Amino acid sequence: AFSPTSAGFFKPSARFSLPKESVRRGNVQSLQMHHGEEHDILLRAARGEETSRSPVWLMRQAGRYMKDFRAYSDKYPFRKRSETPEIAIELSLQPFRSFGTDGVIMFSDILTPLPGMGIDFDVIKGKGPVIFDPIRSMDQVQKLTPIEDPDSSTPFIREILGSLRKETEGKATLLGFIGSPFTLAAYAVEGKANKNCLETKKMMNNEPEIMHAFLEHVTNNIADYACHQIECGAQVLQIFESWAHHLGPDDFSLFAKPYADQVIERIRARHPDTPLIYFANGGSSYLERQKDMKADMICVDWKVDMAVARQRLRPGVRVSGNVDPLV
Repeated sequence: AFSPTSAGFFKPSARFSLPKESVRRGNVQSLQMHHGEEHDILLRAARGEETSRSPVWLMRQAGRYMKDFRAYSDKYPFRKRSETPEIAIELSLQPFRSFGTDGVIMFSDILTPLPGMGIDFDVIKGKGPVIFDPIRSMDQVQKLTPIEDPDSSTPFIREILGSLRKETEGKATLLGFIGSPFTLAAYAVEGKANKNCLETKKMMNNEPEIMHAFLEHVTNNIADYACHQIECGAQVLQIFESWAHHLGPDDFSLFAKPYADQVIERIRARHPDTPLIYFANGGSSYLERQKDMKADMICVDWKVDMAVARQRLRPGVRVSGNVDPLV
């Protein structure tokens, strides 16, 4: 549902620019020369290790800025692209082949695991994702199903990540990702993108017990789905709070932060060595509420000065992001 549009990079005190020769389509030799020694620079930076430069990767897995990507999007609907391994693998690798980035993120969507919970969706061209039966009652929440076996509910993930891991081995870090519980729940309550998030806020204010029950269900299941990605080959995992811009500080602390932290703790219990990045899109106005989160790294959007962001976060917090999406 959310196609992140900014670049991710680490050690923000360092300035980074792509060498001109590496920007030309198909010519990434200048960056790839370093992949023997620095193929895991993103992974090491995410772990907090000292690196020689700031790693770079594109959170917009491929996208409209690439002609080759548009050729697929014009021919196949989104779920066909994201759930067909050979297509998803190709789309995942396109930015890496063109720009020689330090990370490759699989082509997928934050809503991909929802059918495994009993929440079906589709992506309608020109309209975006649509939830066919929005969650509006406790009865609906109680009828949701658990993701008991990700290999059954999302059988394509293992092949996509396994193949990408082989393709990127010794060249780049492979990233997986999930939507955070609040973002997934809000999307399922609204049924589609909504600039006001009206139905979700009505539930939060008038029937918070339904929202909390829904968030708990999503939390339990999305953590298992995240672990499945790691077990299939992801080396770093990013957690997208794509709808953080709908929340004020207090609502973030009540409905988003605690559930994101629970997901992170559940993942870390099973995969303690996998770095976890949390990104609250539009959450720069309450960075101080994120400074004690359980993630290994906080990603910030482009609407805050990086120096200010680092001051508002506690010393030692690893930071990434902060690139204007139009750059």
